[in-house]
Amino acid sequence: MARRGDRLLFAAAALLLGTTSAAAEDAQVNTIQDVFQHLRTCWKPPPPAKARPIDITVVVSFNRSGNILGHPRITYESAEASDNDRLQYRIAVMEALQRCTPMPFSAAMAGAAAGRPFAIQFRNRRTSPDKTSPPTQERRA
Repeated sequence: MARRGDRLLFAAAALLLGTTSAAAEDAQVNTIQDVFQHLRTCWKPPPPAKARPIDITVVVSFNRSGNILGHPRITYESAEASDNDRLQYRIAVMEALQRCTPMPFSAAMAGAAAGRPFAIQFRNRRTSPDKTSPPTQERRA
């Protein structure tokens, strides 16, 4: 029996895979740092009315032409996230990947990045943690 979190991830992945991808119109991606910068331009977190701010990490690989290779995998979500928060952020991550792919790799970067996993952190903390409060526990997806 699939866990609820797995079903949420599959629903978000289906959203990504069930629609046509559109490339973000930016300069070519030539370095690893450019990959992260390019993805940041596509990131639109859910509005506060839909979900509380959380951090989420996705592992994704690309082929030489900049399309997603395989299925993106959520590897981290903030521990305090509710099921609704997780779902909204998983959808937002998949939409960001959709907006940014195919990744406009330069010829050199296409060869270097093809098949390599990238752990992309989408951080959406609107307030900095209070230094007097105990640290939150990490929750693995």
